[in-house]
Amino acid sequence: MKLAFAIAGPEDAAELAALQTAAAAELTRRFGQGAWSGAASERGILATMRLPKFSKKLVVRTRGRIIGTLRLATKKPWAIDVSYFTPVTRPLYLVGMAVDPRHQGTGVGRALVEQAVAIARDWPGDAIRLDAWDAEAGAGGFYAKCGFRKAAHAKYKGAPLVYFEMLLPTLTETI
Repeated sequence: MKLAFAIAGPEDAAELAALQTAAAAELTRRFGQGAWSGAASERGILATMRLPKFSKKLVVRTRGRIIGTLRLATKKPWAIDVSYFTPVTRPLYLVGMAVDPRHQGTGVGRALVEQAVAIARDWPGDAIRLDAWDAEAGAGGFYAKCGFRKAAHAKYKGAPLVYFEMLLPTLTETI
């Protein structure tokens, strides 16, 4: 399967909302109702695209259809407590990752993460941080397989979370 990566534009909002809603519906079907359940809206997608220029919504397409997405941002998401992470100068946050249920388990998610790491190194960022549901429906095992390390377990507004980070080598470390 040939994958094409791009930064999403407003014209992608409806397709992204449908993708994220399908991914949430699949989690709900498999694991029951939870914090992961809920529909995305085109309006909500557009709002995230209007965030400051320090946010990039990455998409992956095959045959012209979006089959995966995530967003990298310099602004810390509300559920993340930075005290659990390794101190760094330029952390980036991975949020809103979703893969079309028909393409889960095919390497699309890993390819998205690898592309996000490449973008983060060029940004430049020195770490990627994220949170995942600490539940069977959470993607913690996936992130660990992609090279993220667990930083902490915590509860935010009653929801159990696991925090992950990936430290990125700085330019001086790679020379």
